Amino acid sequence: MQIVKNLEDFKETKPIVLTQGTFDGVHLGHQKILKRVVDRAREVQGKSVLLTFYPHPRLVLYPEDNELKLITTIEEKAELLEEFGIDYLIILPFTKSLSRLSAYNFISDILVEKIGINTIIIGYDHRFGKNREGSIKDIEANASKFSYEVEQIPEQDIEDCIVSSSLIRKSLLNGDIEQANTFLGHAFGVKGIVVDGEKKGTELGYPTANIKVSDPFKLIPRQGVYAVHVRIGQNDYNGMLNAGTRPTFKLGKLAIEVHLFGFSEDIYGQEIEILFVKRWRDERKFESLNALKQQLAVDKEEISAYLE
Repeated sequence: MQIVKNLEDFKETKPIVLTQGTFDGVHLGHQKILKRVVDRAREVQGKSVLLTFYPHPRLVLYPEDNELKLITTIEEKAELLEEFGIDYLIILPFTKSLSRLSAYNFISDILVEKIGINTIIIGYDHRFGKNREGSIKDIEANASKFSYEVEQIPEQDIEDCIVSSSLIRKSLLNGDIEQANTFLGHAFGVKGIVVDGEKKGTELGYPTANIKVSDPFKLIPRQGVYAVHVRIGQNDYNGMLNAGTRPTFKLGKLAIEVHLFGFSEDIYGQEIEILFVKRWRDERKFESLNALKQQLAVDKEEISAYLE
């Protein structure tokens, strides 16, 4: 997959089959669209393209809003998209001037003139253009004028729920990892650098890797203890993770720390990926360090057995 960050660099001459959107999470609904885009591109011996935006439009339109939390960073999104066989990922810089572009001008100036679409395939609820005024109706209304074809993909329905990024964010913030992973079609992950911590886990006999997540808008699931898989380089490990303020130690600061089962290497400064499997229990304050240590022993035994 080729990543294009400047439309002037996009010079593809084969038929273009395109979809567009933020695609946060690259969930099952997105995957349905991506599969059709790739299949259609093969049918016409063309190239499949996903047009997305960075930064997220809300960060540009509402810079004072700190509530936005993303399921995937732009880097994570690119990695996931690679798995679905997309030929080009075009990352269009989202600016206030772009936000003021009408739906018609977005179609004519960006999709037709700059990219040269032959087919556009979008989801049933996709909105675009100034004030999100554009919809499938605008794309269809201009199809004959600009000589492109349009396909609409209906919603992906699972267990009577319409899959959406909003629903997945809500599930993660509620700690319902299993539902979120079902809707995503893959495990929700968090990447970060291993940094120095207070060494409280080591004192208890459960050394942890403390993770610093670089993207401030990356969503962190509800505080608590989790069963996780951890990817370090090409190797995978099982572990238990605590996301919270560690009330027993009265530290007060949110921390993400993971104890890897059967692992003792020095990984300070390395990037690791945590894949969330199941929320195990609430974080809580213990009356003594011994009580906390006993609970950690129970957690490790139960989570280890569950993951194996």
